[in-house]
Amino acid sequence: MKLLHIDSSITGANSASRQLSAALVAALKAGIPGLEVIRRDLDANPIPHLDSKRLPTVRPANAPEGAVGIADEGGSDALDEFLSVDILVIGAPMYNFGPIGLAGGKHVIVASSRGGLYAPGMPFEVNDFQEKYLRAIFAFLGIGDIEIIRAEGLALSPAHREAALNTARATILASVAATKARRAE
Repeated sequence: MKLLHIDSSITGANSASRQLSAALVAALKAGIPGLEVIRRDLDANPIPHLDSKRLPTVRPANAPEGAVGIADEGGSDALDEFLSVDILVIGAPMYNFGPIGLAGGKHVIVASSRGGLYAPGMPFEVNDFQEKYLRAIFAFLGIGDIEIIRAEGLALSPAHREAALNTARATILASVAATKARRAE
């Protein structure tokens, strides 16, 4: 049996999540003879984000034609570790800063594209970690005037993709008109 122990805290030895995850892994090792433990510290050795330079290497079918990728730098190793284990222990801190947002008075317009259907009222709305997260982050910064221009269901079919993009483009025109009117007041 294999266990992957992932820590992500940036506060080192003082980290409560690191202390708790280490205690959990120690208890699992004591309780499961022969348990093999793989450790990944995302602060010490971060996994690079998927970007346009790595896309041709990890997802060639999704990369622009003729694009040449750079080395994966550990992303596939991390995936292999994840897929090879039976137990996953994650030390996951949540940093509570508690400030008052200083960026109020701004209007944020997010151009959102998604392969599936996650908008309010859709069956997978509960899995919308994009818009809810962005709204929370901007609220944290003091920005509550947030507009989402959404093209979703892009992966369903070429026809659906085109229709969704056309709907979003039409929304852009309405957004620009509303923004101009708001600024003129």
